Amino acid sequence: MDQQGETELARALVAGEPEAFERFVGHFRSKVFHYSWLMCGRPEDAEEVAQETLLKVFENLGQLREPERVRSWVFRIAKNACLMQRRKSVFAPAHELSLDELAPADEVADGTRPPDLDLLRSELRNVLDRVIAELPPAYRAVVLLRDIEELSTEETAQILDLTTDVVKTRLHRGRLAMRQTLDCYLHNHCLEDQPSPNPAALSQEERAELYSMWQDKASAK
Repeated sequence: MDQQGETELARALVAGEPEAFERFVGHFRSKVFHYSWLMCGRPEDAEEVAQETLLKVFENLGQLREPERVRSWVFRIAKNACLMQRRKSVFAPAHELSLDELAPADEVADGTRPPDLDLLRSELRNVLDRVIAELPPAYRAVVLLRDIEELSTEETAQILDLTTDVVKTRLHRGRLAMRQTLDCYLHNHCLEDQPSPNPAALSQEERAELYSMWQDKASAK
């Protein structure tokens, strides 16, 4: 779904149109699950983050002032939910690589999309997910929002509470690290190719919780 489609969907959701609920949940739950799995590391955590994100979205529906920016708004909520989930997860890493431990790279503008993203539309999609998952979290967050979700540098900076220059730097370094790992895979098959997980179907209880929250907020407008 492109930006115009998401904008129209957001407006329909705020207006309380019945069909908008299922379409919105189906579209954004999958996106948030994929983002959260790569950031949190476990499908179980990603399921919780996706549910919590959508609950927060519906709870704060009245704060969506600009429907055309619904994707960045949803991912700002998802980022916070993912941080909370990582803090309470027993699987959270004891040590995360510091940016100071990484070799510096020459800074370049991030206006052009990296050619590696063509892999998203090929049989190597699962491999690319593994490559992204191996990035340090600071780089991973920027790559996911800029290259996978196609948010702008400014939107990514706002979501992650960074300056645009920092976003550009981390994006550049993240892309370089991805290219190195992809090159290793393509020439030496040094990365395990495993299928990426998909979100489980919503339970009746989960759907009812989301639907109730949405109805309360949509009808209150």
